[in-house]
Amino acid sequence: MTGGRGGALALGSAPGRWLVAVTVLASGMAFLDATAVQVALPSIGEDLDASLSGLQWTVNGYTLTLAALILLGGSLGDRYGRRRVFVLGVVWFAVASLLCGLAQDTGQLVAARALQGIGGALLTPGSLALIQSSFRHEDRGRAIGLWSSLSGIAVMVGPFLGGLLIDAVSWRLIFLINVPVAVLVVVIAGRHVPESRDGGTHGRFDVAGAVLGAVALGGVTYALIAAEETFARTDVVVSAAVGIASAVAFVVRERRAADPMLPLGVFADRQFTGANLATLAVYGALGGSGLFLVLQLQNVLGYGAAAAGAAMLPSVLLLTALSPRAGALAQRIGPRLPMTAGPLLVAVGTVLLAFVDGDAPYVVEILPGSVLQGLGMALTVAPLTATVLAAAPDAMAGVASGVNNAVARAAQLLAVAALPVAVGLGGADYADPVALTDGYRMATLLCAGLFALGGAVSWATIRNDVLRA
Repeated sequence: MTGGRGGALALGSAPGRWLVAVTVLASGMAFLDATAVQVALPSIGEDLDASLSGLQWTVNGYTLTLAALILLGGSLGDRYGRRRVFVLGVVWFAVASLLCGLAQDTGQLVAARALQGIGGALLTPGSLALIQSSFRHEDRGRAIGLWSSLSGIAVMVGPFLGGLLIDAVSWRLIFLINVPVAVLVVVIAGRHVPESRDGGTHGRFDVAGAVLGAVALGGVTYALIAAEETFARTDVVVSAAVGIASAVAFVVRERRAADPMLPLGVFADRQFTGANLATLAVYGALGGSGLFLVLQLQNVLGYGAAAAGAAMLPSVLLLTALSPRAGALAQRIGPRLPMTAGPLLVAVGTVLLAFVDGDAPYVVEILPGSVLQGLGMALTVAPLTATVLAAAPDAMAGVASGVNNAVARAAQLLAVAALPVAVGLGGADYADPVALTDGYRMATLLCAGLFALGGAVSWATIRNDVLRA
């Protein structure tokens, strides 16, 4: 199967169900790990004697390589076979997870997390590209909605399940559990997932573009995390300058390369650009607010890891129940309204959560914000994903998925790096309830503003006919 105007699989068929199952398992493994790590941060900090910057790098070591290489992962799948690259990513992710679980200090953990991000960069765009290229057009909206809801369970259940594992055994188990899941994915994919590729491409790929993108993100991220007290340090200034110069060089390279990792022409489509700008705002806010909330719940309110994860479980139920319906709704009425209303609802819920300080019961202080966030993300995720993929040619499904995932991860990377600096937190402040509460409130309100911005961008740029055949 090549990248023509669409595949022939029906969602209700056995091959269709196997395809959804394997892509959800793999993506869920990566998504669960990413969210569970946030709940584990206080335990990791205590066990490995890590500073706030060490915890930031534990999150961003993974996100950096994922964001920098995910475009390359999508391109490799289009060229060499989406299933082949997807399976390679799953195996790589599992080996790196094993190294994370065995790490003995912060440096080892950050290095293993960076390796884990490479695996994620190979498997994540492949999962959506396989769905986009394999299912017939009329089933894609529902298939993506189903993928979004089931993968979304991993995103939301990750903190709770991770908390249970941490409280019962150790933070190490949230990494080690990936190994048997990966084995199952590889077996199923080999037997039941069809191969697909873009027959119009050839074997060359853009190594220089990948390197420049990685250096750009790495330089800026290092500068933001290292500038805990002042930007007037040589290493901060140099890394920021290198990052910015590399970003400029990346754009120049992609405009001139015969076979660019990121074909800049895809951004000529207003829908594609608008959806990715909305992704930048929404996922940046999601990454930043998630980091601060788990620290606030555990280090200020005294929640255990499992209780902190369970606090947001209402979002799981809403996302699970409503994402497929939101995908179908967007297919019927167009994505503009769901992509506008969803982030605005999340913004309202985030404002409510900004004032969490333990002075009121859970049902008053946390539940309303969690419910609104779940409703809003359920409205947002499937229409946003479907819009990005529909705005690009099917032959570029891997690139389109890779761009959107790269934007989402880069947004989370920069938010996690920048927000502590923006609100004046550093060193061991995350363990000081007074300092953390002040920083948490300001950071969460900034994230609410980013969610609202995502809704405004969607209203201004998205057309309702983008999902029509």
